[in-house]
Amino acid sequence: MFRIRRVYDDITPANQNAISRVQAILRDQFPTISKRDINKLPEQLRDPMKYRFRSILFVAEGLKGRLDGFALLFHEPTLHFCYLDYISAAQRRTGGGIGGALYERVREEALDLEAVGIFFECLPDDPKLSRDPVIRKQNIARLRFYERYGARPIVNTSYETPLKPRDDNPPYLVYDDLGLDVKLPRDYTRDIVRAILERKYKGVCPADYVEMVVASFKDDPVQLRPPRYIKKPPPPISRTVRADRRIRLVVNDRHDIHHVRERGYVEAPVRIKAILNELQKTDLFQRITPRHYSEKNITAVHDPGFVEYLWKVCRKLDPKTAIYPYVFPVRNRARPPKDLPIRAGYYCIDTFTPLTSNAYLAAKRAVDCAITAARQLLEGYRLAYALVRPPGHHAEPAAYGGFCYFNSASIAANLLSKYGKVAMLDVDYHHGNGHQQIFYERSDVLTVSIHGHPGFAYPYFSGFVSEKGRGEGNGFNVNIPLPEDVDGEAYRRELKDALKRVARFRPRYLVVPFGLDTAREDPTGSWSLEASDFEAMGKMIGELHTPTLIVQEGGYNTRVLGVNARSFMTGLWAGTYST
Repeated sequence: MFRIRRVYDDITPANQNAISRVQAILRDQFPTISKRDINKLPEQLRDPMKYRFRSILFVAEGLKGRLDGFALLFHEPTLHFCYLDYISAAQRRTGGGIGGALYERVREEALDLEAVGIFFECLPDDPKLSRDPVIRKQNIARLRFYERYGARPIVNTSYETPLKPRDDNPPYLVYDDLGLDVKLPRDYTRDIVRAILERKYKGVCPADYVEMVVASFKDDPVQLRPPRYIKKPPPPISRTVRADRRIRLVVNDRHDIHHVRERGYVEAPVRIKAILNELQKTDLFQRITPRHYSEKNITAVHDPGFVEYLWKVCRKLDPKTAIYPYVFPVRNRARPPKDLPIRAGYYCIDTFTPLTSNAYLAAKRAVDCAITAARQLLEGYRLAYALVRPPGHHAEPAAYGGFCYFNSASIAANLLSKYGKVAMLDVDYHHGNGHQQIFYERSDVLTVSIHGHPGFAYPYFSGFVSEKGRGEGNGFNVNIPLPEDVDGEAYRRELKDALKRVARFRPRYLVVPFGLDTAREDPTGSWSLEASDFEAMGKMIGELHTPTLIVQEGGYNTRVLGVNARSFMTGLWAGTYST
């Protein structure tokens, strides 16, 4: 068993390991490649303009991260063609469908890029060009493999002219039209051939050689060799969403153990069901089972005494009992009440967030989900969604409230910050006071919150423009409070400015505490965003092209909750994978 995924950069440990193993395959199986060409692979992914091709790397990974093979594809966006530079299985991993799966993934990518087709080189099967029968037999096998997909050598040209007269095995230029039945015009093909020879073989092919080869393309349209090995038509290209592009979905499978059955309590289990019902209507998601993680991840963000208190009080509560804080010791914070139920007011910021027998367990599982989703980004995936309740963005280092107990999004962001800068973009209707307090003195995590003005919106005491961070974190906390009446157009104007601030920060990861309470007729908000607005919002965020973790926060109008979530995710996916 293996999976194929795209490696976008050399940032994450998983990507660094994959690139290192690709380089090892290149050294082992392509001994004529220069050390310089092997070492430049990470830079090709980071800075495509330097090499005048956009480099796209796919890896086939087996059990425990074993690298079973890879394919390196070049994309030329101006001439709209792709060039397959390398495709190879690892040693002792040939067979098993690895090469076919990689090439099929390459074809799908080229079709998504709206390329006219894929060009690549293949060693010849002509005895005049390949004198060694052993090597020629290998060449025939490769040409037969590609012919299964309709790819055949271009004929009547001098492309296979060796650079040195006595050289053996000069390559054919092979073309795969991706099943589009394209007839390549002569002059257009000449431009493509020139781009290949001048960029791929920069410093290798003399200028007069390039001109000779380019001029040899005289057929209009160019001609392909008739099928020689395969008589069946090529298989159609799959148009489903590939596994490596799907949004990794992690659902809190224990969220419903925390169910406050009281009139008017809107943070109910039906919220998750409403969203899941709509997400299942698309093929954009890959469900991932949440893993258990140590409480050390929680205490890295929250005060250990606060965490211990929640554990103790929830464990001792009767399942039918809910504790609401009603005494708040603001005058003497140094001496918390000894009685655990009364002490709730010492740690809570409001009177409507209860402690129940399962509140701790449900919140802990939400944290596990957020960390599981964050680790999907570290494994090289671009998008992950932690669909959790209870929410978390109002939970501060030593306080809970607003239906929130542990700040799942901040815990995940803190984990990701070990691997590079992180931006948090809170799009809930209410201010992300928890993120603000947790990262207020840090410069490695940028916190941005778009929310209802604290003059009328919970939590009332934070979210003002003047709160910009402290010490090292000064300038790294951005609040964007908005008026009571906001429609989609007004929201997008503010979001555009927020995204500019995020882009300037140049984060390696983006964490989005995702509230759907900005929707029309949400019982906790006053704005009027609709499904199309959420789709546009998602697309704008996706166009940052930054590995992104979405963590569910608020949103309580279950009639439209699922549709709005699906619309946002559809836009996010489209923006992320836009070229």
